[in-house]
Amino acid sequence: MATLSAVTMGVLSATPEKPDTDLLAASSSSQSLSNATSLARRGDIASRSQIRTAAKAESAAREDMAVDRKARRMAKDLDRSMWTTEALNLWEGPGEKTAKLGEIPAIRQVAVTGRKQDGRVQVVIDGQSRWVTADYLSADKPKPEPEGPSLGGTCSNGSSISAGRSSLYEIHDVVCANWPEITSYGTWRGDGEHGQGRAIDIMVSGETGWEIAEFLRANYAALGIEYLIYSQQIWSVERSGEGWRGMSDRGSVTANHYDHVHVTVY
Repeated sequence: MATLSAVTMGVLSATPEKPDTDLLAASSSSQSLSNATSLARRGDIASRSQIRTAAKAESAAREDMAVDRKARRMAKDLDRSMWTTEALNLWEGPGEKTAKLGEIPAIRQVAVTGRKQDGRVQVVIDGQSRWVTADYLSADKPKPEPEGPSLGGTCSNGSSISAGRSSLYEIHDVVCANWPEITSYGTWRGDGEHGQGRAIDIMVSGETGWEIAEFLRANYAALGIEYLIYSQQIWSVERSGEGWRGMSDRGSVTANHYDHVHVTVY
């Protein structure tokens, strides 16, 4: 009994050993896993598969951002640029389902990163990476489209007319301003609308004649035009929905209006 008591007292009075931290950690992890499993069963937390998927997505996003930053630095360092040949949509990425983030007008210089995918090229605009359709970028600056004829302007070739309607003077001036190579016009004549002072013949042929005829047709309201004849074709306000209509052969180049555009005003 003495021996047993001594042993018992020795055990009780001895300094306790440090707990096994690995065991506690394992125990804690087991408890946490048990709790997580229990919560997952109740739908309170994401499954391990969902967590792994999210982690992969985040990793891929970080890689994309890293590549994007590197591409922007390269574009800045190498100073590579191209020109837009048309107004272009700006896309968030190369895929068809990416978001549209704005537009850039034609004949604008943009820095390119060298990245190409699915028919699009990555560019840098105001420090931000965007994607545009590759077919509408050019290394050379495009020349702007020449402006077409317009109303107004000044006749500077010295030609003039005498007419009975103010609108005929306007037609002469606008044709002369846009096509100064034309210097011959016919107004007064002893027959029909020419005799009434409300018709003019613009002496021209070929494609230039069609350019003038189409321009006058497009601006008929502003110029007070009733109808036009050119190259054996007639267009009238009354039957404007039919476009240019063919006319019967009148026997000569002039009679068929192949050498001039005839204009009758109201």
